[in-house]
Amino acid sequence: MGCVSFITCQCIDTDIMESVELSMGSMRQSKSHTAGEALRYMENSRGLLKAAAIEDNIYLDKKPVREAFGTAYLAILEALDEALIKKGLTRKELPKSVAGYMAAIKKHLSINNGKLVREFDDLYETLHIAGYYRGLFGNANIVKEAMKEADAFIKKILQ
Repeated sequence: MGCVSFITCQCIDTDIMESVELSMGSMRQSKSHTAGEALRYMENSRGLLKAAAIEDNIYLDKKPVREAFGTAYLAILEALDEALIKKGLTRKELPKSVAGYMAAIKKHLSINNGKLVREFDDLYETLHIAGYYRGLFGNANIVKEAMKEADAFIKKILQ
C-alpha cells in the first residue's frame, strides 16, 4: 500500500472565519471591531431574509433563515461587546461564553435589574439554539418577530 498526501488550501475570508469562530463559542475579537458592527450584522441578517423565498407565509429554504438567525445573534454579541468596552472593559476582558455574557450584563449593564439578562437568555435560546442550530423556524411572522426582538435589544444596549 502506498501513502497518499493531500495539500489543503487555507484561503478563507477572515470575516467568515471570525463569524464561524464567534458562532462556535470562541468569542475572540478582531482588531477591526468598530462601533456600529452590531448594526452592520443586523443589516446583513435582514439581507439574508430578503433573498429567501416565501410561499404561504413559510420560508421555502431553511438555510438562509438559519444563517440570518446566526448573524442576528452575532449582532447581539457585537452590541454587548461595544457596550462593555464603553463601560471600561478591555478586549481581553470581554466574555468568552454565554454564561460570561450573562455575568457581564449583571455586573456592568443591568445592575439590580435582571430583565436584561432574561432578554439576552431568551434571544440566545431563540436565535442561536432554536433558529441557528436547530432550524426550527420557517414561519415568516415568527422570524420577523424574532428579528424585531433582536433589533430592540441591540438598540437598548447601545443607547
